[in-house]
Amino acid sequence: MSILGLKKKQPKTFKVKVITMDAEMEFSCEVKWKGKDLFDLVCRTIGLRETWFFGLRYKVKDTNAWLKTEKRVLDQDVPKDSPITFNFLAKFFPEKVEEELVQEITQHLFFLQVKKQILDEEIFCSPEASVLLASYAVQAKYGDYDPNFHKPGFLAQDELLPKRVLMQYQMTPDMWEEKITAWYAEHRGIARDEAEMEYLKIAQDLEMYGVSYFSITQNKRDTELLLGVDAQGLHIYSPNSKLTPNKSFPWSGIRNISYSEKEFTIKPLDKKKDVFKFYSSQLRVNKLILQLCIGNHDLFMRRRKVDSIEVQQMKALAKEEKARKKMERQVLAREKQMREEAERAKEEMERRLFQLQDEARMANEALIRSEETADLLAEKAQIAEEEAKLLAHKAAEAEQERQRLEVTALKTKEEKRLMEQKMREAETLAVKLVEQSERRLKEADHLKQDLTEAKDAERRAKQKLLEITKTTYPVASSYAGPPPAAPEYPDASAESGSLRMDFKDSDMKRLSMEIERERLEYMEKSKHLQDQLKELKSEIESLKLEEQQQQAGLFGLPPPQARAAYQEPMYLPHSNRNSAYMTQMAYFEEV
Repeated sequence: MSILGLKKKQPKTFKVKVITMDAEMEFSCEVKWKGKDLFDLVCRTIGLRETWFFGLRYKVKDTNAWLKTEKRVLDQDVPKDSPITFNFLAKFFPEKVEEELVQEITQHLFFLQVKKQILDEEIFCSPEASVLLASYAVQAKYGDYDPNFHKPGFLAQDELLPKRVLMQYQMTPDMWEEKITAWYAEHRGIARDEAEMEYLKIAQDLEMYGVSYFSITQNKRDTELLLGVDAQGLHIYSPNSKLTPNKSFPWSGIRNISYSEKEFTIKPLDKKKDVFKFYSSQLRVNKLILQLCIGNHDLFMRRRKVDSIEVQQMKALAKEEKARKKMERQVLAREKQMREEAERAKEEMERRLFQLQDEARMANEALIRSEETADLLAEKAQIAEEEAKLLAHKAAEAEQERQRLEVTALKTKEEKRLMEQKMREAETLAVKLVEQSERRLKEADHLKQDLTEAKDAERRAKQKLLEITKTTYPVASSYAGPPPAAPEYPDASAESGSLRMDFKDSDMKRLSMEIERERLEYMEKSKHLQDQLKELKSEIESLKLEEQQQQAGLFGLPPPQARAAYQEPMYLPHSNRNSAYMTQMAYFEEV
């Protein structure tokens, strides 16, 4: 026997692709496998023990169907694709999620499926409830809200609200995010499984939660209705309203459900009530309705019985797991709190360190500025000291100048006094000269008068002499008489003639010479006096100008005030000087 003959014959297999709410898996299945074998393999792979809520769904001619567990997979009307695609979904929904969902994986799968149904608008949800559910979904995904980490726009890529809600209001995505974040911030401290449970607790109160809808007719006249199957019973709806049922049949009030091809019969437990019949056009849909009715009814009856050992063990383990996770969360919360406190303390220390560093830097800068200021002040002090020395030197020079000016002022005062004395003397001399001039004028007048009288006497004497000559010589020649008689006083007449002749010659010369001499002397004296007056005037003007400059520099007086200080009369008034000068000039003209 060959080695190849010893090998077992490999069984025939086919490929299967299973899509859960958060993963995709591929399996290689044997041809003989039943639906239960594949379902159990998927449950073991994902760690699910609450298997009675779930099933494998597939598409058949635009109709959803569930894989039957008691039949082989390939014997059912599954797609002939390779791999065959199944969706692992919740087939039945619990009445109270908080009591029935034990495992965390079960709760997570329900959360993802219900969330997708709400976003796809398979379950109607009001805008307010949608925002609240979205906040729990964000809490489950991102954890506690941290404004430093969750910046505006962090929800831009997440689908959190139904499109119907988004289009119902004129709001921007940022405004929706702000509303969701406001609720999200209040869920601080809630773990992921707790946030998902809160989400399901709100969702289970929605009217369309866990309801499977089918189109039916009530009679042969084809009155269209909707049949809803959920965990609490059967409900009849109008075609346009899936929220409020027209009629309901709870599982506790149904005695039997049966169908014969297209006709369904619901027999109430109360025999007095009428039997309800409805029709469905597709046999596959009828089988699906019956399958859902049987499964939901079995779960309804199971909830009202004592839990099995398996379920009790699962609940005990779940309880222990929750207690352990709660303790871990508490420890984690304490550690997180301690870490946050440590981080806050670290941030505070870093902030304090930065503050101290800033203070040290500022102090260092202040020290540098102080040193620079000190150097600058020292330099300024040195400059000020040098300036003080310079000012002291200047003050000494100013003091010396002041003393010199005082001496100069004293000298100027003395010179002024001397000049005033000279002026007074000049004025006195001028007065004397005026008086002398007046006296000379009077003398000149007297001399002129004497000269006039002398001229008159000379003229009379000449006339008399002519008269005597004419009288004497002609008579003597004509009459030849005796000579004239001698005068009575011959000496007197001779003396008179000689006086007149002498006066004519010597007095006239003497008088003319004396007048000429006095005129020349007076002219020299007058010229010399005028020169002295001019020199004195120029000296007075220079002294006045120098005194004005000294007083303006020494006493701070402006030049007009300095000039005003010297506007005192220090010599004769102008009228007196003019009168004296005019008198002299008149005298000189006459002379």
